[in-house]
Amino acid sequence: MSGVRLDKWLWAARFFKTRAKAKDAIDGGKVHLGGHRCKPSKEVVAGDMLNITQGFDEKIIIVHHVSEKRGSATLAQKLYQETPESEAKRALLTEQRKAAGAHIMSEGRPTKKNRRLIRQFRDKNL
Repeated sequence: MSGVRLDKWLWAARFFKTRAKAKDAIDGGKVHLGGHRCKPSKEVVAGDMLNITQGFDEKIIIVHHVSEKRGSATLAQKLYQETPESEAKRALLTEQRKAAGAHIMSEGRPTKKNRRLIRQFRDKNL
């Protein structure tokens, strides 16, 4: 097998639950092949480099094998390898997101006294 459609490969490699979601991501510019936007019908061959954006994460992967069939997760992981730079960058960004939310400490619902103080503060500053 020389090549497989990009949307089929992304589905088989378990990046997306359905081919339709893979197609929507490709059409939305979330997937780049070799640094360029492409169509879902673009053929992927071993050795291609893909940039995939999912939520906050951007993964840079190298295709090792092509497959049209969706298999188990362990087989899907053998189809590609994420670059070490991409893994390090994702880990750093994850830590930064966690650290950004760590200072927010919620004490729960305000008490009656605190609600009065909040109302007084709002009334004075409006």
